[in-house]
Amino acid sequence: MAMSLRSVSSFLVSSKQGDGGAGFSSSSLLLKGSKLGSSSSSGLSFNQQRKPRNLVVSALNETVLTGVVFQPFEEVKKEALAVPVAHHVSLARQCFADECEAAINEQINVEYNVSYVYHSMFAYFDRDNVALRGMAKFYKESSEEEREHAEKLMKYQNIRGGRVKLHSIINPPSEFEHVEKGDALYAMELALSLEKLTNEKLLSLHRVAEENNDAQMTEFVEREFLSEQVEAIKKIAEYVTQLRMVGKGHGVWHFDQQLLHQEEMLHLGN
Repeated sequence: MAMSLRSVSSFLVSSKQGDGGAGFSSSSLLLKGSKLGSSSSSGLSFNQQRKPRNLVVSALNETVLTGVVFQPFEEVKKEALAVPVAHHVSLARQCFADECEAAINEQINVEYNVSYVYHSMFAYFDRDNVALRGMAKFYKESSEEEREHAEKLMKYQNIRGGRVKLHSIINPPSEFEHVEKGDALYAMELALSLEKLTNEKLLSLHRVAEENNDAQMTEFVEREFLSEQVEAIKKIAEYVTQLRMVGKGHGVWHFDQQLLHQEEMLHLGN
């Protein structure tokens, strides 16, 4: 069907505030169909007057930016982020509670005390009238390891802006003889108790970090100490069991030789 537009007097869209929609004002709109077979025209008349309204054109998925999300030059003005000017105050310290600082210093003292006891054991088993060189080697390495743990905690204390305070160390025993158990088993049981005590103190340190919402400190304790500590407890527990099996005398010498040449045996096994 062919259709033609004859005349349109006006078509108005207003941007003024109205009540319903765009207003139309037309005197006549004539449409003529070529296939109607009549010369008369049909007229459609729209003569309604409506109040115009505002028209707002907007994309369907348009996101309105209401404000700046991050204003670094404004936020660094917070008092908590101010850089100290006093020379005796750490510039790096942030979100590090005094309780965490004190707990780290206590753990440093624990590590040094245990190291001191192990060093005394080394000196005892290295005597010429005891002559258990494998035991002496084991306790010397254990003492050095505990000292390394203390220094690791000291370094972390400095990283967080804390102050390292070294407390007094108790004098360790110098004799480890035991009439019933023998010196080797007695010393190894003492070492197992010390490792369990150290683990208990590390868990307490971790708990202090959690209570103060210090995620960095909890991660540090977990990564550097906790897994290693339970492995040390397992190893020394096995040594205690083996020494209980062999009893005093010649069996202790064989156990000592195993400790002395342990690295060589591991190398041959690989």
